[in-house]
Amino acid sequence: MGPRKKTTAHKPLKPDENSAWSALKALVDGFATTARHLGRKPITESYPEVKRQLPDRSRARIVLTRDPDGRERCVACYLCSAVCPVSCISMQSAEQPDGRRYARWFRINFGRCIYCGLCEEACPTSAIQLTPDFENVQRDILTLVFEKKDLLVDGCGKDPSYNFYDYAGVTTDQRGKGEHASEAPPVNVKSNLP
Repeated sequence: MGPRKKTTAHKPLKPDENSAWSALKALVDGFATTARHLGRKPITESYPEVKRQLPDRSRARIVLTRDPDGRERCVACYLCSAVCPVSCISMQSAEQPDGRRYARWFRINFGRCIYCGLCEEACPTSAIQLTPDFENVQRDILTLVFEKKDLLVDGCGKDPSYNFYDYAGVTTDQRGKGEHASEAPPVNVKSNLP
């Protein structure tokens, strides 16, 4: 016996699924929709004279905020630059004499930024925040590189009472171990010995 031929079963088409009449009906429906909209008055937004109301959670220009004491919140932990999918954030860390870390320089290239908000989510100090200010257009792409002095604002942003160093457990000249909010005093390890 020789090899068998494989037969494929075709599903029979309904008469109106593949007919010229259904194609013509779809074409007429499309033209009817177009004709209905031809008589309408066009909606034109006169930007920038009339500005659209943005949603409450819209994300645009990035700023660096300060803590309630007026000091920089950024501790240059590099989490925002690590999570950035387009690598538009760069910085260099340094430490002040009182033990607080800060960003010696902080740079964002808004020419590359996609305003995804991942940097804001990753920031443990609430230093980096996105604002609804979307009007950031420049003719020269090099002017879209913002330095720390361009990004730093005077306010606390969305978390006006949060201070990272009140909760971090980091020893500074203001607080020692066990003196931070919701922190227990340090344990003497020698007292845990049998």
